[in-house]
Amino acid sequence: MNHWIIAPVILPALIAPLIAWVMRFDISLARAASMAGTILLLGIAIGLFVLSADGSVHVYKLGNWEPPFGIVLVLDRLSALMVLLTAVLALLVLIHVIATDWDRKGRHFHALFQFQLMGIFGAFLTGDAFNLFVFFEVLLIASYGLMLHGGGRARLKAGLQYVIMNLAGSTLFLFALGTLYATTGTLNIADIGLRVREIPVEDAALVRVAAMLLMVVFAIKAAIFPVQFWLTGTYANAPAPVAALFAIMTKVGAYSILRMYTISFGPDVEATGTMPGDWLFWGALVTTAAGAIGVIGSRRLMTLLSFAVIGSMGTLMLAISAMTPDSAVAALYYLLHSTFAAAALFLLADLVVTRRREGDVLRAGMPIVQNGLFTALFFGAAIGMAGMPPLSGFLGKLLVLETVRDMPYWAWAWAVVLIGSLLTIIGFARTGSSLFWKPSAYAGEAPEPDETLDRPAGALALAPTMAAVAMLGLLTVFAHPVSTYLEATAAQLFQPDAYLAIIPAPEPGKGG
Repeated sequence: MNHWIIAPVILPALIAPLIAWVMRFDISLARAASMAGTILLLGIAIGLFVLSADGSVHVYKLGNWEPPFGIVLVLDRLSALMVLLTAVLALLVLIHVIATDWDRKGRHFHALFQFQLMGIFGAFLTGDAFNLFVFFEVLLIASYGLMLHGGGRARLKAGLQYVIMNLAGSTLFLFALGTLYATTGTLNIADIGLRVREIPVEDAALVRVAAMLLMVVFAIKAAIFPVQFWLTGTYANAPAPVAALFAIMTKVGAYSILRMYTISFGPDVEATGTMPGDWLFWGALVTTAAGAIGVIGSRRLMTLLSFAVIGSMGTLMLAISAMTPDSAVAALYYLLHSTFAAAALFLLADLVVTRRREGDVLRAGMPIVQNGLFTALFFGAAIGMAGMPPLSGFLGKLLVLETVRDMPYWAWAWAVVLIGSLLTIIGFARTGSSLFWKPSAYAGEAPEPDETLDRPAGALALAPTMAAVAMLGLLTVFAHPVSTYLEATAAQLFQPDAYLAIIPAPEPGKGG
């Protein structure tokens, strides 16, 4: 076994309590440990990405117990890609947090940050549906603590809504797992796939119930209509750097759908077929429209960005709903793009809002320091999020539109995505002009100087936002090699023999 596979889970699990118990009163030590751990995680993620690039599936058996009886972690192209994406995003967010001194607002940020990474990495690597639930719960606890970091009544109220919604999802998750175990006798993702393929269609009613319950749970995590409303309150009231890290959290729901509905309930499985496709398509369509309408109607910057994330998740899920290799390529490319676009906007929002007397309210105010630089970064990230050329959002939406063209209601998808893009462009253009270009609302009044507001952002504080925007350009420049890798990833997903082979074949004479 390759022990590096478990390292992304074990490393933050060891660093987090060390920071919480030993270093919580020394911010310098906490920063050093958190940064060293995150850089090491990035190095490990790169190594795992290279390890899986040849298409092999690697299994880590905890306690050396054979699956499906033992807990396993599974590394393939998709999980390696998601681990690498998370590690890159985590490093950008951590640099921003340290450079802006945001982590000084509480003692436990770095411990919670590492626990959050543990949950995300675990969700991407686990080969067991029950442990997917466990890592979801780790995510919930850590993200709730991060969201409340710094305090505030609005955050507490939004956090309560977030917890209630996710606890409801966790309850449904347990019901689904119980139903699935009662019908298949296993919760290993590969073993579920093998057993469900043997169940006759007429005996698979409970399997379809479990599959639909899981779809609802993953839709909650991915903020898909009709359960998308928790995201706006959470992201709009969370600290902006935390919201930037949360850009990967909705992708955990998208990843889970891709994983479970290709390996366990794949299109080739007669017992379930393509049952989630139509429901997911219409839910994604309404989510895309709701996001675009919310963008153009927002009066606060953080609210606008939250609706933009909802719209991007709707577009992503439109591609996933087609459940074909080509649609998976489009979905994964758009997933990469939307993660960096959202992170860039939230990180920039933190730099801008902390230097405006009006906060994140979208009205004209005093010009802020480094106005020209912030303007360029904002419109660069906005162009990416809205899907305008030349950045990767344009290519991503083209791929999504192309892949849904074979679906029965493709005209609806095209109309909603294109009109939604137009509304998003208008919303961001209006926002940018309000933040940076409109004449001052103070009309000759000279507010008292404020050292905090007038302090320019340093190079280290600007670097993560610039890097996230640069990633949108790199995804465009290297679109061909990225798409080639994603095509191989999608092929591995929809031809899951290698993944299913992690379950040993029964010995002759011992049954299945």
